[in-house]
Amino acid sequence: MIELIQTGPQASIQDLGRCGYLAQGVGSAGAMDKVALELANRMLGNIPQAAAVEFTYGGFDLLCHGDVTIAMTGADCGVRLNGRPVSGWTRLSLLAGDRLSAGMARRGMRAYLAVSGGIRVPAVLGSASTDMKGGFGGLHGRALEAGDRLEADREGPGKEGSGEFALDPALLSGFYDASYPPEAPIRFLPATEYDLFTDEAHHAFQTDTWEIQPDSNRIGYRLSGPVLKTRERLELFSHGILPGTIQVPPSGQPVIQLADANTCGGYPKFGAVIGADLWRIGQSRLGERLRFKAVTREEALAARREAAEAAAAFHARLADDIRILGV
Repeated sequence: MIELIQTGPQASIQDLGRCGYLAQGVGSAGAMDKVALELANRMLGNIPQAAAVEFTYGGFDLLCHGDVTIAMTGADCGVRLNGRPVSGWTRLSLLAGDRLSAGMARRGMRAYLAVSGGIRVPAVLGSASTDMKGGFGGLHGRALEAGDRLEADREGPGKEGSGEFALDPALLSGFYDASYPPEAPIRFLPATEYDLFTDEAHHAFQTDTWEIQPDSNRIGYRLSGPVLKTRERLELFSHGILPGTIQVPPSGQPVIQLADANTCGGYPKFGAVIGADLWRIGQSRLGERLRFKAVTREEALAARREAAEAAAAFHARLADDIRILGV
């Protein structure tokens, strides 16, 4: 069992998301950086979708009440075990009485803590993810707070072993760009109402940089930059939207719907961030500036294939390294 002595804002239990209920008005929720969450689970031999803790900006202090193996991935927040600095992207064995702490994230936005077997919470509609907007899933449907106690589904050593093991930075950088935000622009597909925006709006969105505003959260990132104007006034019925959808409200300042996205909305859709780049949005910090690049459907599908192939190769290499090292 792990007790939260202190935690930062919007810490919550998440997995890879809740699928198949958008038609009923239930969003997917899930990790903002699914790549980092899945890697944490694979370091422990968990199923990829096992529930873990997502810490926004880090800043936590945990007390272990029993032996358990954990893995930390995602944002660099200076993790310490009993005051001793430990590497990022690492697997650790905790004993009863151990303290695991972290400062505020120095790079990135979200850190992930996975435990052997996953965090033990009831599944709701097939997922353990916390939907804080709906008030269900995770731990009582809310953000985690000091005093909460989290149970692991498997106490003691993880399936892949219990030794301390840190991912090779060189190996990691080839698969998961550990600099936040990455230099490359965020790729997006033009959406249904894209052609209803002016040529100036099309140009500005891809040539200017866009600042993530302080009132952004898991529902959506609000961006600040040039005003995106439509060719004429639009009045639209509400329509379905997904994580990654880029909407433009009357202010002309775009909003990117994210993990806790609304399931429908009436603002015109400028585009949609491709799935291969969504994790990069999740690790981008408030106040940082983003750039965007339009791609074709074929390019988006190719990016998805490349990401899947890179993930499969990395996961196989990770499993081999763990076996060779005998940890």
